[in-house]
Amino acid sequence: MATAGLAIPAGAPTAPAVTATAWLVADLNSGEVLGGCGPHERRTPASVQKLLLAAALMPRLDPTQMVDVTQADLHDLDPASSLMGVVGGGRYSVESLWLGLLLKSGNDAANVLARVGGGTAGRQGGVDAMNDEARRLGAKQTHATTPSGLDGPGQYTSAYDLALIARATFAREDFRRYVATTVAQIPAQPGNPAIELTHDNTLLGHYPGTLGGKTGFTDLARQTYVGVAERDGRRLAVTLLGAETAPLGSLGEAAALLNWGFALPPDASVGRLVAPQDKTYDAPVVAVKGERPARAGKGSSFSLPTALGLGAALVLAALILTALWRRRGARRGANHR
Repeated sequence: MATAGLAIPAGAPTAPAVTATAWLVADLNSGEVLGGCGPHERRTPASVQKLLLAAALMPRLDPTQMVDVTQADLHDLDPASSLMGVVGGGRYSVESLWLGLLLKSGNDAANVLARVGGGTAGRQGGVDAMNDEARRLGAKQTHATTPSGLDGPGQYTSAYDLALIARATFAREDFRRYVATTVAQIPAQPGNPAIELTHDNTLLGHYPGTLGGKTGFTDLARQTYVGVAERDGRRLAVTLLGAETAPLGSLGEAAALLNWGFALPPDASVGRLVAPQDKTYDAPVVAVKGERPARAGKGSSFSLPTALGLGAALVLAALILTALWRRRGARRGANHR
């Protein structure tokens, strides 16, 4: 799968033509990757990044907790962007915020949840938790700088990583319940009016077996989508990045890719989704156009010869220091422990 091009099983039918610059279809039950295009290439996520926020913070936040929204949560949001509709000074349950995040792609809900989940570090602490969760899942080609997926410098993901994140979120009963909700009523509280949330931006109700999904769009990212559907005991995830609105749009392209995936035999595979505990996985370095491959450093591995050379040097240095210390101790007649 370390390719910028198409990867499909030998003898498989031709994958549907789509405008997405990167995509992947995977079986969430078996972990098999059925096919993809540029699955490890870095792309801009847009609002599908909200799934990483859910993966990171849903386990640590009490859904019944009541949260006060501050003006700082809202001051940097464009009123024309996707919003749940919370107001400064309003009070909402964490569960209501999750529904606003997933049904209406609420950037306001994302900011509030990140702040609350980030503890004393605030919103940045929530973003840090997202990046920690990405590393835990093995999503090594993902880095968040905003909790909502609004464009930020140095923010990226890959179609493969999004499948890892989807597997983590759809494994949770509460997440599946939220993302499959079509209409939710958020009751009024002192200081804020009631809100009606309508889930109208996924394949729910339009593609048979859909368990839920998340769309995204920015001018930079174009259309993005992560969705999961189940058929005959098979649970497939589709992820796509960089799609255009015509002729099918991200939802039409996702449906076409799911149809293709379900038509493949159960043992079809071009790779596997890494498990969080799999420490041997090392994501291939696929350079994005205009970028250089990363050098060894934080998040990279030294080659074996380099590691052996460093190890030998350290051992030699330790032996020399031990000898000098013993000689020095013998002259002084001292024994330091």
